[in-house]
Amino acid sequence: MIDWNRVEELRDEVGAEDFQEVVELFLEEVDEAIARMQAQPDASRLEQDLHFLKGSSLNLGFAAFSSLCYEGEAAARQGQTDGVDLPKIFNSYAESRAEFLSKSAA
Repeated sequence: MIDWNRVEELRDEVGAEDFQEVVELFLEEVDEAIARMQAQPDASRLEQDLHFLKGSSLNLGFAAFSSLCYEGEAAARQGQTDGVDLPKIFNSYAESRAEFLSKSAA
């Protein structure tokens, strides 16, 4: 679910203090995007939203979530927004977030 090698690589690249800021910003931005997508679904923005989620999550090692976003983005690009399983994507983020926070704090 989490690519811990990528997490360590990023932590080494930016340093421990800046890494914490990156994590906080990532979680804040993704939480906001998902909350907006849940409250106000907008098929016209779906490809753009999933592209943002895919890229930022891949950077922080959220591999499974990023993969689902990639698949959804590709479907949305082809006009198949009805086939995008947003609950599955949102659930993957929630599970990834919980795993990341529990194991990175340990």
